[in-house]
Amino acid sequence: MGKLTVHSLRVVMVALLAGSLIVQAFIVPLLAKDLEGLDPAYSFLRVPLPAIVFLGVVAGQVIVVCVWRLVAMVRRGTVFSHASFRYVDVIIGAIGAGALLVFALGFLLAPGEAVAPGVVLLVGGVGLAIVGVALVVVVLRALLAQAVRMEAELEEVV
Repeated sequence: MGKLTVHSLRVVMVALLAGSLIVQAFIVPLLAKDLEGLDPAYSFLRVPLPAIVFLGVVAGQVIVVCVWRLVAMVRRGTVFSHASFRYVDVIIGAIGAGALLVFALGFLLAPGEAVAPGVVLLVGGVGLAIVGVALVVVVLRALLAQAVRMEAELEEVV
């Protein structure tokens, strides 16, 4: 991976982390404040909705940090080692947790008429798409495992 690619990726990741911190520090509290004026019929959303947003942002932050560590391993030439599996496994877990959070959001929005049924369906579709991303990362993990085995075999031959 070239220096320009690594540098560009790190700039994007820093921007994502900074933006996520702004969301956690300012947007989530503003969301909670806005929900105080919610119709009493939907008062059950006051605590879980900001919590889901906050935890979703945390899941995203975990993913960004793990990708940062993997990029550092790529630059050092150590990505094809067993140490990289730890980061990939955490990424899979964080994506899975994000999918669960999206499904929980859909579950919370489903009863009553807080949102249209189509919105709940869209939220479920987003959750399903996130599960798909997790499965793609699982496949990439399997490819990484093959690469690690092949590299070990090549070292034995050499």
